Amino acid sequence: NLSKMPLLEFVLEGFEGGPQTQALLFALFLALYVVAVLGNLTMIVVITVDARLHSPMYFFLKNLSFLDLCYSSVISPKALVNILSSSKVINFKGCATQFFFFSMMGTTEAFLLAVMAYDRFMAICSPLRYPISMCPLVCVRLMLTCYCGGCLHSLPQ
Repeated sequence: NLSKMPLLEFVLEGFEGGPQTQALLFALFLALYVVAVLGNLTMIVVITVDARLHSPMYFFLKNLSFLDLCYSSVISPKALVNILSSSKVINFKGCATQFFFFSMMGTTEAFLLAVMAYDRFMAICSPLRYPISMCPLVCVRLMLTCYCGGCLHSLPQ
């Protein structure tokens, strides 16, 4: 009986076409991935190195770049491998792991965007209290809350 067989792997359907189409798609997706990685790494390095950018807004932007780097690195490498591979499968555990991290990064990013909006609200509406209310310790705690919230949201998925 087929219904009692365990699900071991998924077959990934991709773009149809010959080897030339596959090579073109691989080059296109690889270029997009490299641009995303280099752009996010550049943001992280510039914000880290330049002391003028050590404010809460840039702290959150640096973390957003890190999340975007992780977010794109969850799916893109496997997709690039599958474009060139003749065996387009992913096992169940690999799929579940990939979905967990994809969900975690996406949810964490959504929480971080809300924190960034709160940061701008505090800077605009309470400029005199802003340096105290958004001190480095508060920023780190808000960031950790974003990561914990993203992880907790993704666990039941």
